[in-house]
Amino acid sequence: MHGNSVPDSYVYVTEEGVTRHYADGSVDALAWEDVVEVRVVGDTDSDILYILLDRDGQGCVVPKSATDASFLTRLRYLPDFDLDRLGAAVEAAHDDYVVVWRSPEPPSTLPDFEYD
Repeated sequence: MHGNSVPDSYVYVTEEGVTRHYADGSVDALAWEDVVEVRVVGDTDSDILYILLDRDGQGCVVPKSATDASFLTRLRYLPDFDLDRLGAAVEAAHDDYVVVWRSPEPPSTLPDFEYD
């Protein structure tokens, strides 16, 4: 008897953010308000990976195979997000990543330091 195989990971998309749960119990999560960059890359299993990053370079890697329409719908709410650019990047995805969106807001300024 063959049972249903357990997926390697699954993804939850909410209004607050995106969360990926791995089979080993680890979790990647990122709030939408913290996303400053979206990348697309092809992986070795012929899937497409969406990589969402925050200002510190931490992020959440989301396989296209684990997404549904709610993920793409939510991406559209990022300021000036271009679905056509995303589609072109997905069509041309290979081993190197393509940045499809960056936050239009400048990074926060560094504090002023006094030097002796």
